[in-house]
Amino acid sequence: MPQSTFKFKKFKVNQDQCAMKIGTDSVLLGAWTSLKNNPISILDIGAGTGILALILAQRSNAELIDAIEIDDSAYEQCVGNFEQSPWGDRLFCYHASLQEFADEIDEMYDVIICNPPFYSEDYKTNSAQRDLARFEDAMPFEHLLQSVAKLLSLHSIFSVIIPFKEEQRFINLASTFNLFPNNILHVKGHSNSEIKRSLIEFSFRKSEVIIKTLIIEIERHQYTKDYITLTKDFYLKM
Repeated sequence: MPQSTFKFKKFKVNQDQCAMKIGTDSVLLGAWTSLKNNPISILDIGAGTGILALILAQRSNAELIDAIEIDDSAYEQCVGNFEQSPWGDRLFCYHASLQEFADEIDEMYDVIICNPPFYSEDYKTNSAQRDLARFEDAMPFEHLLQSVAKLLSLHSIFSVIIPFKEEQRFINLASTFNLFPNNILHVKGHSNSEIKRSLIEFSFRKSEVIIKTLIIEIERHQYTKDYITLTKDFYLKM
């Protein structure tokens, strides 16, 4: 059973009310996402526990860090996690769908980050809440990218993590909204395992794509230097 409270070095996250518990994907995405443009405003789409927004609050001086969460219980938990964090005055969660938010908000963001639902297979669990959090039909990639293109300011970045098998489809779809990949990180569990995840940074700017690979473990619970370097500011035992 996952622990109900996940403690990081500078904040803690309660997750007992959230269908999707904190995992490697969110920590990797939050740690990897570029903040080179010194963002003033950040948006976390499909916030869940609020982990991505919290990591970016720790890493940045952004004055405005918004999050969107549609699920009632996850929204309440996200708000609680924001309020108990050291950055509560900069963090705000909206209880809305992405489409509602994109239609109503006038704000544009310097960084948009998302760990979207991406189990597009026909398999469903017996938990409707978990299915909502995990399956792409809850937030189709096309709807996600359409909203991002509307909410992203001109010289800004969109950072996302998806299954590697979905990478080319996602990139092709993004191009129809004039979003182009600039940086890609391929994630492998071990050196001899298949690529499992793609972390992709998009912008409205076409460029040569820089592709790198991250291997998480040398062997069970023995982490690579690259993985430790990326996550050591967050995990207690790194």
